[in-house]
Amino acid sequence: MLHIHYLQHVFNLSDPAAEKALYDSQAVRAFVGINISCEPAPDKTTILKFRHLLDKHDLGTRVFEVISTHLDEKGLFLRKGTMIDASIIHTPRSTKNEDKTRNPVMHQTKMGNQWYFGMKTHIGVNHVTKMVHSVVATADNVYDSTNLPDLLLGSEKAVWGDSAYTGQAAVILQFAPSA
Repeated sequence: MLHIHYLQHVFNLSDPAAEKALYDSQAVRAFVGINISCEPAPDKTTILKFRHLLDKHDLGTRVFEVISTHLDEKGLFLRKGTMIDASIIHTPRSTKNEDKTRNPVMHQTKMGNQWYFGMKTHIGVNHVTKMVHSVVATADNVYDSTNLPDLLLGSEKAVWGDSAYTGQAAVILQFAPSA
């Protein structure tokens, strides 16, 4: 059950998602030590009750401190890093404003075979907490990696992004030297 609890925190899994992962992934079952041909996996209610038991006795924090100490002693660590991505905010091409013109900040761009008009948000997210720590808004024709320096904190050990950030190792090294 501790292994399941650990996986929930590392992969941000809800109780139902943790139960599903136990049935869907051989790697998860191997980590947890469950052979579903011999025994059923714990269901979401059992996982919830275990989590409440840890909370009741204030053991959750202590368990993670022990795990972190053990990983440090083995030369392993949980990486603290940033996930980066950009999303198009599609808006109508309306000119129904006072000046009868389009907003000069908004442009059009093509993604796949679809054209979009609007803006783009570039977002940096802490990969452990899933908290947004940086946001940049641009016209949607601005290439995703252009704002990479503004999305990094500088203390990252790792940076994850989609193919739009391929080839940006030098920029990442300059603005997050430990990544």
